Amino acid sequence: MAKMSYREAVRRAMLEEMERDPAVFLMGEEVGHYQGAYKVSQGLLEKFGEMRVVDTPISEAGFSGVGVGSAMVGLRPIIEYMTWNFSLVAIDQIISSAAKMLYMSGGQFNMPIVFRGPSGAGGMVAAQHSQSLESFYMHVPGLKVVVPATPKDACGLLKTSIRDNNPVIFIESEVLYNVSGDVPDEEYLIPLGKADIKREGSDFTIICWSRSLLLVQEALSLIEKEGYNPEIVDLRSLRPLDEKTIFESVRKTNRVLIVEEGWPQASVGSEVSDRIQRNCFDDLDAPIVRVTQEDVPMPYAQNLEKQSLANPSKILAGVHQLMS
Repeated sequence: MAKMSYREAVRRAMLEEMERDPAVFLMGEEVGHYQGAYKVSQGLLEKFGEMRVVDTPISEAGFSGVGVGSAMVGLRPIIEYMTWNFSLVAIDQIISSAAKMLYMSGGQFNMPIVFRGPSGAGGMVAAQHSQSLESFYMHVPGLKVVVPATPKDACGLLKTSIRDNNPVIFIESEVLYNVSGDVPDEEYLIPLGKADIKREGSDFTIICWSRSLLLVQEALSLIEKEGYNPEIVDLRSLRPLDEKTIFESVRKTNRVLIVEEGWPQASVGSEVSDRIQRNCFDDLDAPIVRVTQEDVPMPYAQNLEKQSLANPSKILAGVHQLMS
C-alpha cells in the first residue's frame, strides 16, 4: 500500500490506462501545458505528447462533441471538465449524443468515453460553481454514473470506467483532491455498480457517496458519543446502483439515514429512498431520514455556505430524528 492523494490517484489511473492502450487520450481545457486546472493531469503532456493530451478552446460543447465522434470510430477519450457546472454547456452532447448512440445506431456504435472533473461546493465559489449534478445524469438511460469518495476507489473505478464501452459520468468532489488514503501498489480494478461498506455497524445504516462520506466521517465521533453504532455504506456508483448491498444493510439495521451534498428534490437520495421503501418496507422500524443541502442556490459567504451544506451537526440531528 502507498499513501496517495485523491488527485494523484486519478492521475495514476489515467497514466496506467494511457500506457496500456494507445487509443486512450485526454482532452479538455488546460489539461496539457497548464497541467490541469487542479493539477490532476500533471506530467501527462510531457509523457504522451500533444496528440494524446489535448488542450482545447473554452468550448465544452465543441470538445465534448469531438470526444463523442472519436469514441464512435474506436478511440477511448477522457473528457475533462474544469468543473461539472460547465458540463451544462455540453449537456446536449452528453445526453442526446453520447447516451443515445448505441441505442439509436442499433448497436453499431459503442461509446467508450469518460466525462470527468470536479463537482460540488469548492468553498466560496458561489451558486454557479457549487452544484452537485449527479442526479441529473443518473436520470439518463445509457449513461453510467460513478462518484468515488476515496483515493483507492477513485483510481480503481476510473480504470474500470476507461475500459467500459459505455459513456461514464465520473464525478470527483473538488474538496477531496487533497485528501490522502491508502492505494494498492499493484494494478487493480473496482467493478462499477458495487457499493462498499466503509464501516460495519448495527444500529442504523448511513448511505452516502462522494464528499458526503467525508462529512459522515467527520460526524462519526459525535454519533458514537451518543452511544450509536452506525453502518456506513458508500454507494460509489449511482448508475448502476448496488441494490443488493443497500438492502442487506437495511435488513440488518432496520433504520436508514441518507446524507448527500445535492438538493432535496428529485435527488439521488429520493431514488434510493424509493427503492428501499418498495423493497424493504417491512424491515424498516422508522421512516427514512435524509440530510441534504438546503433547497437554495449556494450562497457565496463562507458562513452561509456552511449552513447551506450538510454538516456534522445536521447529520447528528438527523440521527436524533431517526432514533427518536
